[in-house]
Amino acid sequence: MSPQLASLIENVLTTDSSLSFEPQLLARSMLGTEGLECFSTKQRQLMAVITITQANEIKALIDLANQCATDETLAFSLYPVSTGQNWGYGTSQPTGLSKNIILLDLGQLTQISHFDNELGLVTIEPGVTQQQLSIFLQQHNYDYMVPVTGAGPECSILANALERGYGITPYTDHFSAVTSIQGYWGNGTPYQSAISELDSSEGKFVDKTFKWGLGPYLEGLFTQSNFGIVSQMTIRLAKIKPGFTSFFIQMQDDDLLERAIPLIRKVLQDYEGIVGSINLMDQRRLLSMFAKNPNGNDSHQVMANKDINKLAKELRTPSWTIVGSIYGSIGVVKAVKKEINQIFKQLPCKRIYSNSSTIIIANKVINSLPTWFISKTPILSKVSEQLDSFNKGKEIMLGKPNKVALKLAYWRHKGSDNFDKNDLSPGQDGCGLLWYAPLITMKAGKVREFVEFIRNTCPKFNIEPFITFTNLKHDCIDSTIPIVFDLSNPRAVEDAHNCLKSLVEEGLKKGFVPYRLNIDQQQYLLNKDSHFWQTVNKIKSSLDPHNILSQARYNPR
Repeated sequence: MSPQLASLIENVLTTDSSLSFEPQLLARSMLGTEGLECFSTKQRQLMAVITITQANEIKALIDLANQCATDETLAFSLYPVSTGQNWGYGTSQPTGLSKNIILLDLGQLTQISHFDNELGLVTIEPGVTQQQLSIFLQQHNYDYMVPVTGAGPECSILANALERGYGITPYTDHFSAVTSIQGYWGNGTPYQSAISELDSSEGKFVDKTFKWGLGPYLEGLFTQSNFGIVSQMTIRLAKIKPGFTSFFIQMQDDDLLERAIPLIRKVLQDYEGIVGSINLMDQRRLLSMFAKNPNGNDSHQVMANKDINKLAKELRTPSWTIVGSIYGSIGVVKAVKKEINQIFKQLPCKRIYSNSSTIIIANKVINSLPTWFISKTPILSKVSEQLDSFNKGKEIMLGKPNKVALKLAYWRHKGSDNFDKNDLSPGQDGCGLLWYAPLITMKAGKVREFVEFIRNTCPKFNIEPFITFTNLKHDCIDSTIPIVFDLSNPRAVEDAHNCLKSLVEEGLKKGFVPYRLNIDQQQYLLNKDSHFWQTVNKIKSSLDPHNILSQARYNPR
């Protein structure tokens, strides 16, 4: 970066904001779980990192980038990140490959500028994390849930919504819960809805209550795109209900999958708004939560059937587990629990509820015993670990963030036993993780076809076929297949990327289409000449004529 450009940037920053060329910061910002730097023939790089502390600096930097765009010695582009913890999809690494990329760190924008306790509406900046919102709600005794994800407490709520993420709390689809957005397009034009522009009242509040605004719906253009930067977002929070229970339906026979799918569909249809999304996990995926890798964490091979059978017997892990939650008044939860119980009685399965006396007593017994005694008693130690994961899973369903799901990323990490389970950070810790996240029609035959496809494909590349289905609605499933590998092993990195590529390419032929792509896939998989992406490029050219924002992000060129 030229001294002249550095001076121009520093002139638009406030005292607390910073422009950094510090090698360690640049290197840390390029750390990810994806192994892109090992697998890709083209290397990404950052020119600098800008950390801002005031939202109005966003426009100042966009305006400066546009002013410098026609001068080769001064031109630069901005790649904004909120907290940079987009594990498996790119983390904080830029999508583009040019030499003039500046990472724009929005993580210090942590203002919760408005909360309406009557309506459950909260306005947040990009850096507000799940944990920060949770603390805010607890401190003020607001009985609302945080829209949590398994990515961890330090992850941005705003960024997850813009990536169209989802969770397992009542408002499953996180962007659907977004009611209002403010920000800036790539040409520097501020954005607010037509309703907000027309509203001449002092508080300008009604815009925050109505998602769709007036006229063409433009706020969707901020999602999975590179058209602008969001400076604040209002989201609708789900209220904590007086009644709650989570349910765990365990099936020992793999062949029961086809019979379970229509029952899950019935529950989602009949109890919409009472039952959140429902997860369906296979045996291997559950073992990754409770067991240690029998091959050793640095092994580059999948579990043998004998190892799976042994672990499953020791930990009493079924072939399939259906996980869901019921929210409502005490009476409603009691009634729906009874009806769900009747629905799943059609299957030979075990039904467990978080409010059952068995779980309550087990927790009391474990909590009453000394830690040293539990650790020295193998059976109690296993029971304690399972209960801990069970309870943390319940916390997530109640909108309380934790790191229980991050353990998965460490399945093949050489030093996984040395990390504090309460202080996990897959990117900084050197974990290898990619995601295959296709959409699947919610029909039993199609689900079975997908299961066989995953189980046949992944082992060819020495990847463990962990399977999770998240049933978002009665007609649509998103499957999240974690591709977990040893990031320090070049052969493992190559196998992981080849596995993902094979899953995507062969899956497309079967109708399994990803709803989300990592930063490399956004370039080699998307066809810039298709009608859809030609339209996207026309919008990009209008809103960001100098291409100064997030070059190449969901925008093949």
